[in-house]
Amino acid sequence: MTESTIENRDDLISYLHAAMALEHATIPPYLTAYYSIRSTTNSDAAHIIRVAAVEEMLHLTLVANVLNAIGGKPDLTRPGFVPSYPAYLPDGEDDFTVDLRPFSPEAVETFCKIERPGKAPSADSRLVKSSHGGTPLLVSSPTAEGMHFYSIGEFYEEIIEGLEKVSAGDPGLFCGDPALQVGPEYFYSGGGGMIVVSDLESAQRALRFIAAQGEGLDSGIYDADGELAHYYRFRQLQLGRYYQEGDRPDSPSGPPLSISWDDVYKVKVSARLADFPAGSELARVARDFNADYGAFLALLTEAFNGRPGLLQEAVCDMFRLRDGFNRLIRNPLPGSDSLHAAPTFEIAAAAGSGPQASPGAGGTAQAVTR
Repeated sequence: MTESTIENRDDLISYLHAAMALEHATIPPYLTAYYSIRSTTNSDAAHIIRVAAVEEMLHLTLVANVLNAIGGKPDLTRPGFVPSYPAYLPDGEDDFTVDLRPFSPEAVETFCKIERPGKAPSADSRLVKSSHGGTPLLVSSPTAEGMHFYSIGEFYEEIIEGLEKVSAGDPGLFCGDPALQVGPEYFYSGGGGMIVVSDLESAQRALRFIAAQGEGLDSGIYDADGELAHYYRFRQLQLGRYYQEGDRPDSPSGPPLSISWDDVYKVKVSARLADFPAGSELARVARDFNADYGAFLALLTEAFNGRPGLLQEAVCDMFRLRDGFNRLIRNPLPGSDSLHAAPTFEIAAAAGSGPQASPGAGGTAQAVTR
């Protein structure tokens, strides 16, 4: 059995801050692909991507519930929480980065790589030596320098085991204020309900749900509620058909999906503010979008720190960003060979906004850029 990298409450808090950064890091790529689709086209793909984005919000909230339950402070406004795209994610083979791309075969391939099942060959191989010059990955181990996880599922398994280990020696681990929990009355997703966390069993159940809904690692194509894991939802876009009960992973036999890869705004991949002409209207719109997205993260931070009623408003705000997306993606970006503009998600941390991360949490949300 590999040696645990989680020894105490501070280690758990560090890991849970990293988990929040990981769950959030998928949202900008999903939204970029979703809003790049021309209206009235690709309805199948748009629905699949939209549902995945909403369920990532569910995962983010579940991690916040676990963090609050052990006395941590969720903070989505801290420096480095939003990665600089392209960013590496912890997926064993180190064979891809996550970009902000328009809906395309390349984008769907990336989504499948993010969500793909990845069970380590053995417990001893859960941790993998990083090979990126010592620069931390988005979710490298917060406590084992130079190491990252074989897969997202293995990352969560480390936290699940760490919770059990620390709680065995610390009966007061679950000391958080129950009033900070986000209950099912504040968030509903058709792909799963909210779990209020108050003890070891509910904390582990919340984290296992996240891993299963993303990868389908233990439950297969469908989970116990009959829902497809994210990986298999995206595979439908690659294979051109919906799954149905009894299908093998690579052989969906349901109705065909209608996909038109050309009915998409061809936005610049992982655009940066530096790509926009200085002083232009497009540059102003891009900065305004980033400010609005920062406000969205601040609203989520409030929701996770005692105002759970704000969560429904925050989820709606995620899709109210449509106007900002449209003002960018429907306009060519000068100097980009006819490619269109897109949000850059370069979010400046607001001084004093949101609670400070607990000890041991600093630096776990850094991204590797090229």
